[in-house]
Amino acid sequence: MTPESLALQDRLLPGVSRTFALTIPQLPEELRPAITNAYLLCRIADTVEDSTEMAPDQKELHYGRLLTALDDDRTADAFANALLETGMIRDPLERELIGETRGVLTAHRELPQPQQDALRTCLRTMCHGMARFEHEKNPNGLADRALLRDYCYVVAGCVGEMLTELFVDANPRLAPQRRELRDLAVAFGQGLQMTNILKDVWDDRRRGICWLPRDVFRAHSLDLETAERWHTLESYRDGIRFLVAVAYRHLQCARDYTLRIPAEETGIRRFCSWAIGMALYTLRNIAANTGFTTGEQVKISRRRVRLIVATCNLSASSDRLLQLAFQIGSRGLPQVKEQEIGRLRAGENHA
Repeated sequence: MTPESLALQDRLLPGVSRTFALTIPQLPEELRPAITNAYLLCRIADTVEDSTEMAPDQKELHYGRLLTALDDDRTADAFANALLETGMIRDPLERELIGETRGVLTAHRELPQPQQDALRTCLRTMCHGMARFEHEKNPNGLADRALLRDYCYVVAGCVGEMLTELFVDANPRLAPQRRELRDLAVAFGQGLQMTNILKDVWDDRRRGICWLPRDVFRAHSLDLETAERWHTLESYRDGIRFLVAVAYRHLQCARDYTLRIPAEETGIRRFCSWAIGMALYTLRNIAANTGFTTGEQVKISRRRVRLIVATCNLSASSDRLLQLAFQIGSRGLPQVKEQEIGRLRAGENHA
């Protein structure tokens, strides 16, 4: 990648993700440009999904224009201008990112071909999947747990698959484990995404969106479509505890994924374990306060983040210490039996 493209990516990334601006530099140098580029491309797609005022059919057009630009960067400016002209992308840093779509795509074409292929597959899956789920959005939840599983795949599981392809390409010793790692990566992504959905449930509802599966709560005698003041109901809290337990089960797969990365790949292990640690402690906060009403009430503190980072950095090169850190991070989390997960099991089907 040229110095100009690297400089552009390094300038854009902190504005749209402080977390990834911290975690990506932990990776081996040969992976940083590709994973930065992947995040920026996915974030461009996310700006379309996040525009709650935009009609689903209009969003589908923007997703299509982005995918066209992926294959022909001469159309990148048309995509960016059309999206910005809607007036629905209001955050200045997001507008800057959209305005730099051509530069991000130029950087993409400077990557080695195997890395380009992995990123393209992921972005196509994400854009087609998010276009489908635009028609499922409402303030009362998804119809069932299978839809939640499929949503987690198109916004996070496919990212895990992409990262696995990049890791295997960078370290051919991982090739014999490729299929197993990809399966674990889908669960890894679902665990992280379910954590975000649970943390943001009330912030999302204020935007008219809810990703909770209604059949899970129906099993606890709660109809999300007719009930009010969910957070005051024990049946709602029971459903949240169940989903926390399912997310935790998927994060156990994330732990197994990280442990399959060779111990000398400390950068990749740090990248993975930081994300796992933050998710575990967020789930603990949710489990301890299932009646929360804003994401801020269950958000982990900066002090906790520093402790997670320090612990993961110290344990990254040791399987035993990584397992111990996971065990400590998961204390008190509710458990769920494998047979209870049902159609929430990652990878059962892909959207």
